[in-house]
Amino acid sequence: MTTTTVELTEQSTSRTVETPSGMIHYNEAGDGHPLLMLHGSGPGATGWSNFGPNLKALSRQFRVIAADMPGWGKSSPVTYERRDHVAAVRDLLDALGIDKAAIVGNSMGGATTLKFSAVHPERVSHLVTMGAGAGGARLFSPSDGPSEGLKILNQGYLEPSIEVMAKLVDIMTFDSGSKSDALAKQRYENATANREHLKNFAAGIGKPRRGTATDEELASIAAPALIVHGRDDRVVGYEHSLKLVTVIQNARLVLFNRCGHWAQLEHADEFNRLVADFVANN
Repeated sequence: MTTTTVELTEQSTSRTVETPSGMIHYNEAGDGHPLLMLHGSGPGATGWSNFGPNLKALSRQFRVIAADMPGWGKSSPVTYERRDHVAAVRDLLDALGIDKAAIVGNSMGGATTLKFSAVHPERVSHLVTMGAGAGGARLFSPSDGPSEGLKILNQGYLEPSIEVMAKLVDIMTFDSGSKSDALAKQRYENATANREHLKNFAAGIGKPRRGTATDEELASIAAPALIVHGRDDRVVGYEHSLKLVTVIQNARLVLFNRCGHWAQLEHADEFNRLVADFVANN
């Protein structure tokens, strides 16, 4: 008898659920211990665009859920004032009947992972961050104003175009290679599919960041933590992860050379192996 392997696509894994934080869209595949993946803040970011290759690989061993946060992708719009991703993660886990999960977050999603792990430690078995900020002084990069990458990210919200998205892809990666045009097109289409998301994020540019953990909260995190960063990250410098691995009591750091802000995509195979081993054996 021939066994047919079903190809996992964005459409075949697409789900929605109503929560107190609004309708949340997510992609889901696999069985086993839950892994909840949280994307970054860039225009056009979605669970699938940030984690498609990771979901496909890790779902062989785990129940993988890649969420669109409220205000992104196909999830409900939300204003800057009402945006609360920690509450959204809690509400999503509740709606899916998940008591405890490994939380995996890139950039903004990494900040949410850290804050959620401090505020709701009973819901977190493991945490993984990629390119997450840690606050405080910058040691190796300019200290005034937004980074080079954040400037392009903000421009993408204010002036969404294929050309700006191409700049975004270039700055997010060490080498986008042959996929650059396709990634830029995907980001543009995602970003312009719901212009209310663009308007709401743009209204918050320059205002204080929301949902970030304090130093005291970071130090309180007890779950095993895997901190991943790209040595060549031009959005969030890798010194942030040096701080995280110093402050979080049960943490280890993996620093990828020749890698930008999207470690999970640029080094997908190695990243997937690291996460699978970390969650299975810690």
